[in-house]
Amino acid sequence: MAKRPTYTDGRLVLGDCLEHVAGLTDNRGPFDLIYVDPPFNTGLVHAARQIKGARAQGQSAYNDAWGGLTGFCNMLEPRLRSWHDALAERGSLWLHLDFRAVHEAKVMADQIFGTAGFRGEVIWVPGNGARRKNGPSVTHQTILIYARSAEFTYNSADPAAREPYAQTSRHMHFRQVDKDGRRYRERKIGGKCYRYYEDTGRRLGSVWADCPSMLANTPLVAETSGYPTQKPLKLLERIIRLASHPGDKVLDPMCGSGTTLVAARHLGRTWVGIDKSPVAIRVAHKRIATTTIGET
Repeated sequence: MAKRPTYTDGRLVLGDCLEHVAGLTDNRGPFDLIYVDPPFNTGLVHAARQIKGARAQGQSAYNDAWGGLTGFCNMLEPRLRSWHDALAERGSLWLHLDFRAVHEAKVMADQIFGTAGFRGEVIWVPGNGARRKNGPSVTHQTILIYARSAEFTYNSADPAAREPYAQTSRHMHFRQVDKDGRRYRERKIGGKCYRYYEDTGRRLGSVWADCPSMLANTPLVAETSGYPTQKPLKLLERIIRLASHPGDKVLDPMCGSGTTLVAARHLGRTWVGIDKSPVAIRVAHKRIATTTIGET
């Protein structure tokens, strides 16, 4: 077997995160951001696509069959506790799930972090369209956000925390133009005048529909690794920019194809990825090795 590469800015670990997170915390200090995209309790074994050697060797990417919701929760609960303990005082956990188990996961996380530890949620719209005919299709996933402190890191001034104004608003309100050609509107509130520029955009809300999963799940795009349920790089870059600073420590304890680690490396964070799937580790190594260190 070829020797795995080593990195100056991070570490990739093959194994169960429950066995490794505590030791990593002792050695590297607490983590400023933990993003987790765990199995969703689909009841399936997910096969890799287009990964050289994966199918030929009879390997699956990962097993998401837990014998039902109770089995899934029994797997998740001790890992949630370990992630809580691994967070820095101003750190946050972003837990990515879907309708199959997100409600049960929130109850567990409320117990572990305390209800005050819940700092919000993101509704991510992958853009895959609806398929169900006998009721409304669930076309979103949910990212629960928890922190150990009310003073958790959230960079609301970062451009990643902005989105374009609605077309109607741009047409109705942004009619003035400054000497540099920038369109703006002004509002008087409490006797003070505030100016808002159209190109700055508005604060990002809790529904994100501009990071389509197709960016990471079609062979027509270079970002695609062939690993199942790969998340788009744009989604993880936004989370990392919002919830950490350059040089901060980012952990993905179920890293899959390594999208979190690629984003962290590109944005100048230190990182640790863990996964017990050899296929995942192989794919992540390949992607990380071709990623530039530090934001360009």
